[in-house]
Amino acid sequence: MDVFISQYEWIRRTRELLFRYCEAMSQEDYVKELESFGGDSIRNLHVHVADCYRVWLGSRALGRSLPRITQDSANTVEEMREIFRKTDDLLHEFLEEFKGDWDHTMHISFGEGDSAEISALWLYTHTVTHEFHHKGQIVKIGRQLGYIPPDTDLIEP
Repeated sequence: MDVFISQYEWIRRTRELLFRYCEAMSQEDYVKELESFGGDSIRNLHVHVADCYRVWLGSRALGRSLPRITQDSANTVEEMREIFRKTDDLLHEFLEEFKGDWDHTMHISFGEGDSAEISALWLYTHTVTHEFHHKGQIVKIGRQLGYIPPDTDLIEP
């Protein structure tokens, strides 16, 4: 058993539960920007999460040139699901590339002269915990808009 693939499958199932929650919302609420969340919307947070995977795993770790994921990339939950299907493919490519070599470090530049040596394990951990951080914000925004969320803790198989 590959523990990272199994772990990501739990994350993907939990994301699907969150998508179903978002489908219960009106499309207007899905894209509604709330001042109380710095002008973010649920859609914008989904875009931010997917783009984080793209930047950290695709561009920085795998050295791929990938188009930026922007707010204009998706306006519906179904369009966002398609973006995350591509994100899933990217993550599996990353897991295959670094399988058994999680201590492998990469020199990552952040612009303005800042850089760091970052391991493949750190990159994986950062991206998946980042998604769960924003999952909590999405649920909180949904509550503020009047939608009662399901239990979105990590879903077991």
